[in-house]
Amino acid sequence: MKGFVFHGPGQSSWEEVPDPAIKDAADAIVRVDAVTICGTDLHILKGDVPEVRPGTVLGHEAVGEIVEVGREVHAVRPGDRVLVSCITACGLCRYCWERSYGQCRGGGGWILGHLIDGTQAEYVRVPHADLSVHPLSGALDSRDAVLLADIFPTGYEVGVLNGRVQPGDTVAVVGAGPIGLATIATAQMYAPERVIAVDVAAARLDAAKRLGADVVADAREEPEQLVADLTGGLGADVVIEAVGAPATFEMCTRMVRPGGHVANVGVHGRPATLHLEDLWIKNVTITTGLVDTYSTPTLMRMAAAGRLPTSALITHVFPLERMEEAYDVFAGAAETGALKVVLGGPQHDVVAVREA
Repeated sequence: MKGFVFHGPGQSSWEEVPDPAIKDAADAIVRVDAVTICGTDLHILKGDVPEVRPGTVLGHEAVGEIVEVGREVHAVRPGDRVLVSCITACGLCRYCWERSYGQCRGGGGWILGHLIDGTQAEYVRVPHADLSVHPLSGALDSRDAVLLADIFPTGYEVGVLNGRVQPGDTVAVVGAGPIGLATIATAQMYAPERVIAVDVAAARLDAAKRLGADVVADAREEPEQLVADLTGGLGADVVIEAVGAPATFEMCTRMVRPGGHVANVGVHGRPATLHLEDLWIKNVTITTGLVDTYSTPTLMRMAAAGRLPTSALITHVFPLERMEEAYDVFAGAAETGALKVVLGGPQHDVVAVREA
């Protein structure tokens, strides 16, 4: 089969790789129907995630069909259509008992495309399949469903829930890429007074408006002052960092009000300065974290009922074999207008491109 292989910073290719095989009785093999590219994959290609070894197939999100299962897999069987979660869970360790699946110590957590071969291939081995894949109904198109493997749970759990968004809040989301947009969409569930989206790309700010942002701001034009003006000088109740850069993290800490929350969602490859000389007196809560995906079943039901704008984030669709081109389009989002790039799905022999 073929897969997208990381060979070191700045080096990758779509190439022949060994077919996956059952290694443990709790494994499942999934034939991949649809995958997507995540901002975290770009961080890996830059060398920001040194745990990823050269030779690893990337990707941690997919929809596909079960083709083989180990003898201890009981929740799914060959022929089932499933969502492959970005997080793998053993179900037995302390963290899994607490629903903190991202911190699983039993061979789970974020392992696909990180510590083992991932989903950007024709087939993928999924460990601990009973808790790491979700059966899909026919109500969800594969291209829409694949967005529930990572970005929607991440935006919702690490951004909205960790940030403790409440009715009437002012919420600022710094970074209107796919994760930021998913955060904006799911923040609407808590009836904030206003959502402010901050980015440098006009296309992404336009998308933020479509997904519910009340105000948009160019990150280069003092958005901190805009937030202050809108809040009577207080600052935002919740500020969500969805970029993963020192400058944007520090911007978030300047935007938040005393007693407010900063929820860091972005993946950081470099240190950021924590200005405790300013923050210590403000009673600010700062949260970080890897998604746990405990919300995935809820979000799947919402998407099936038409309550989540999954399709609104998909701007480009490619067949699997054009993975390298898809990466170029996604990495060049400022020029291409790419939001979420999906590979495969219905009619995946045809390339479709929609305006962002």
